[in-house]
Parts: sequence; C-alpha cells; structure tokens
Amino acid sequence: MRILLVEDDLPLAETLAEALSDQLYTVDIATDASLAWDYASRLEYDLVILDVMLPELDGITLCQKWRSHSYLMPILMMTARDTINDKITGLDAGADDYVVKPVDLGELFARVRALLRRGCATCQPVLEWGPIRLDPSTYEVSYDNEVLSLTRKEYSILELLLRNGRRVLSRSMIIDSIWKLESPPEEDTVKVHVRSLRQKLKSAGLSADAIETVHGIGYRLANLTEKSLCQGKN
Repeated sequence: MRILLVEDDLPLAETLAEALSDQLYTVDIATDASLAWDYASRLEYDLVILDVMLPELDGITLCQKWRSHSYLMPILMMTARDTINDKITGLDAGADDYVVKPVDLGELFARVRALLRRGCATCQPVLEWGPIRLDPSTYEVSYDNEVLSLTRKEYSILELLLRNGRRVLSRSMIIDSIWKLESPPEEDTVKVHVRSLRQKLKSAGLSADAIETVHGIGYRLANLTEKSLCQGKN
C-alpha cells in the first residue's frame, strides 16, 4: 500500500514516514502542495495524509483541488487545530477523516487501516492463495498455519501479487508500488527479491513456479486450477 504524506515539518514527516514504513507501507513525503500535486499526478496512492498548514497553498485548498479534479483516494487530514468548526471545514473540503496533532501513532495506524479498508472495496481482510495465507493486519504470511519469515520487500511483493491474482505485473509496476518515489532501484533488484521469495515459498512446500515469469512482461501467480502447487515440505 502506497501513502503520500504531505507535511512541511520535515523532521515530523520523516518520523511519521519511518513509523508508517515499519507498518510495511510505502511512504512518499511532499513538503508542499506543489510537490504533493506532482506526486499524485504521477502515481496512484492508496491514501494521502495531509497537513492543513502548508506553505503557499494550504491543505484545505489542496484537498478541494484534488476532489474537483476527481481524485478519489482517501484523504486523512492532519492538523493542530482541534475545534469542531475546523474538523467540519476539513471534512467539507473532501477529507475522509481527521486526526489532531500531536499525533498518537496507535490512533494514526488505526485510522489509516480503516481508510484503506474503506477505500478498497475489493480488499479482503485476509488474502489466501492455495495453502498461503497473508494477514495484512498482523503482517504475517503462513503456509499450513506455519509462519514464514519474509523480508519487508518479499512481503510487499507477495501482497501485491496476491491482490492482483493472475494479472501480470511488470518490474516497473512493482517498483512504483513498493519503493519510495525518490529512491527507486534498478529493475534487476526486483528479480533478486522475486528469486528469494520463490526460494522461501518452495522451501515451505510450494512448487518452484508458484510465481510465474511472463517473459518480456513481468510476474504473476501461477494458476491453481491448472497445476498443483503443493509438493510437501522439505
């Protein structure tokens, strides 16, 4: 899941981004409305966390601008102002929820999870594919109820594949989905993570071709109706 964090206080933005990254979200930081508009025009975000007090163009106006241009991503407004009128103003501008500074991380995470569920009607609470089970609420992946040890990127790639089923995902699409905008890797890096993920899935009991390579295009999950992926644990 990709989040755009719009906050002009860079130390606070970096702290929040690090906390959200620990929750396995991909977070891009924009320190002003112009940069935020540019980012949202280039990438599809699952959620925006938007500070009200921004230089030049404030968060309320930016939110209204996004909505007037048919941007539908959930927007969580964040501000030090906590009066009822301030909350009404933010919600009327098109925000979906409102959190007050100083931000409690537990509350922030809960509101983020709620908005992501609301914004993705097709998202299931738990993703299942054959014997594999991925629980986004606990960030656990299991095979026959035994938890697999995956790196952050392996987890994110598997979640992305599970959410897209048989759709082929190119390496550039994977990079755009799970790497920060300012530090994208070379496409060969994706190959390395996919290879490692395949090895771990195979060690758990799945066949080596559980993740198919569509040559010249990208990757997708194997079709469970056409082949048996379960080979027993080594």
